[in-house]
Amino acid sequence: MGLVFSISAYGVWGFLPGFFLLLAPASPWEIVAFRILMSLVFCAILLTVTRGWRAFLELARQPRVLGAMALAGVLIYINWQVFVLATLGGHVVEGSLGYFINPVITVALGVVLLRERLRPLQWVAVGVSVIAILVIALGYGAFPWIALALALSFGFYGFIKKRVGGQVDAVSGLTLETVWLTPVAIVQLVVTGVTVGLTFGTVSPVHTLLMVATGVITATPLLLFAAAARRLPLVALGLTQYLAPILQFLTGVFLLNEPMPLGRWIGFALVWLSLVLLTVDMVRAARASRRASVPVA
Repeated sequence: MGLVFSISAYGVWGFLPGFFLLLAPASPWEIVAFRILMSLVFCAILLTVTRGWRAFLELARQPRVLGAMALAGVLIYINWQVFVLATLGGHVVEGSLGYFINPVITVALGVVLLRERLRPLQWVAVGVSVIAILVIALGYGAFPWIALALALSFGFYGFIKKRVGGQVDAVSGLTLETVWLTPVAIVQLVVTGVTVGLTFGTVSPVHTLLMVATGVITATPLLLFAAAARRLPLVALGLTQYLAPILQFLTGVFLLNEPMPLGRWIGFALVWLSLVLLTVDMVRAARASRRASVPVA
């Protein structure tokens, strides 16, 4: 069942570009503002249904948790905004690159922030990823800022969530993050309304429902991922994370016909090679850990 939860979570994330494209002609700023507000509404409903308000309020009284969730909110806001801007701007492939290199960024953060020691294969994977980014930048004629912004924002977001550990559940965490971001969303809606105009309620009933559904489409995969994380070993969870960028990449290349010059293909091939190396290292480490934990007769 854990595998079903994990595949479902990453599957939803993989099809997000298609969902956001359905929200046109709404601007990226209006979409993200509604994503924040509707996520807050959906989380409030979930807390009510699951009777989680008491636990949520206890977390909200802890300054350390509030500070961590505020920082997490800033990072996830950057991630959401860049992702929607990339999707509506015709850069779905570069967005997928960000999530392909995210595991490598996570490994690098462990070295820089936690002083973790990398195994030789991990060092090779990090080095290959750096070369891949340079190849893409040179071959495509532009530095992959979108990919790095997505990878770094989500990498630091994951680092913060890991630091708070099991203290903050998925629903309470997302609720606190969206509470912090609500003023930003309101300002964003006001500015968008004054400048380019809001589309909510003016296009069609289906468009209005889809805008409201941004809260469900945001919170659901997070809840599925949390359920998967409790049931699956780390290796299985790590392998399924590649499903989302693969689906995004296929959407950009084959459905949206985004350009893929030779330099970009070579760069992506190097990224995929680094992911293979990381996966092999992860499986090796898991097997070694299991052998070490087996009691000697």
